[in-house]
Amino acid sequence: MLRNTLERAEKAKKKKAALGSDVEIEEFEGEEAGEHEEVESLSDLSNKDQKSLLKVGVDPSGAGRAGSFLQIDQSKVCSNCQSEAIELMGLPQALGKYDWVKDYLWNAVPVDTDKYTARTALGEPGGYFIRSLPGTKEVLPVQACMFIGDEKVAQTAHNIIIAEENSELHIITGCSTGSDVQSAMHVGVSEFYLKKGSKITFTMVHNWAEQVEVRPRTGVILGDDTTYISNYILTSPVNTIQTYPTAYCQGENSKVVFQSILGGQKDSILDAGSRAILTGKNSSAEMITRAVSKDESQIYTRGHLAGKSPDVRGHLECMGLVLSDESLIYSVPELEGSSTDLELSHEAAVGKIAEEEVLYLMSRGLTEDEAASMIVKGFLSMDIAGLPPELAAETKKMIDLSIQGM
Repeated sequence: MLRNTLERAEKAKKKKAALGSDVEIEEFEGEEAGEHEEVESLSDLSNKDQKSLLKVGVDPSGAGRAGSFLQIDQSKVCSNCQSEAIELMGLPQALGKYDWVKDYLWNAVPVDTDKYTARTALGEPGGYFIRSLPGTKEVLPVQACMFIGDEKVAQTAHNIIIAEENSELHIITGCSTGSDVQSAMHVGVSEFYLKKGSKITFTMVHNWAEQVEVRPRTGVILGDDTTYISNYILTSPVNTIQTYPTAYCQGENSKVVFQSILGGQKDSILDAGSRAILTGKNSSAEMITRAVSKDESQIYTRGHLAGKSPDVRGHLECMGLVLSDESLIYSVPELEGSSTDLELSHEAAVGKIAEEEVLYLMSRGLTEDEAASMIVKGFLSMDIAGLPPELAAETKKMIDLSIQGM
């Protein structure tokens, strides 16, 4: 890594994040890479771990997947790829194989963003490298999983994803903890680079233990005629999560879509948002969030659209349901226009379940709890646009599985 990068990381080692509660990283234990043995296939894992992967949409059999990657704590445990259109490997292996990979590090996410990015740069290496080759279109998704297997572990991962010119890439990621893990920390830095005419869809399901601290950091750089679609799903209890992925629509006709499903349970604090910087001519962004708060949970939904060039468009939408008097949904939409002939809009609403809908369903034979549950599931079950039919069905299945407990 470049000396200047390391110096910037050193200076940011104690820099608090701009948003979210502060996490004392020192309370968690680092682990060296290689402490967990590698396996050839995810099906070689224990039945208990395989069940954990299935809950976040990662199929241990690898059926219907272009490739699979698994990191447990800080160890790359599995990496295999059946597609000739995609390269998949651990990021340390990619840096050893290609000298040019280092040029992609810390461009979409500054290394000195906060102490979490600094920790990722200065700590034990981890994460994956995914690259779709020029002119290819792989319909089957790559699946990747970040799994925490040991108590009190501080897991970091640095992921680099590159879509070469005129290629198409689909990724499913699931993040989870072992059934005997209560407390841990996860920091995942993901940098996406989309070159002219390419497309990436990225679907992420989080299913952490109740005392896990989660701090993803994501940056996306879009070139001409590119499309990036992100689907994020979190409906299980977690201690705190703070994430604010940022897309830089630099290319002409570039397009980004962020869709989030957030379910707050117990005393979880979810601080999740998305930001799009629209500088490319005719670039556009769409952000849609569905949030449901229960118990004593707090959900902060943020959205920032910055139009900095003529003829850009953006829409931001957040809908929330508050199901208990002790819970909270706080929506923060921001529109920033600094050019003529642009079009930015937002729509937000937070409320409760309509009583007449509950009464109607009860008149059809459901109990009050069953009626409320059905309404919540319908509210969260949004359609995912822009995916191939096979992947759209798979993503819908993942959403339905995730919201079963709501």
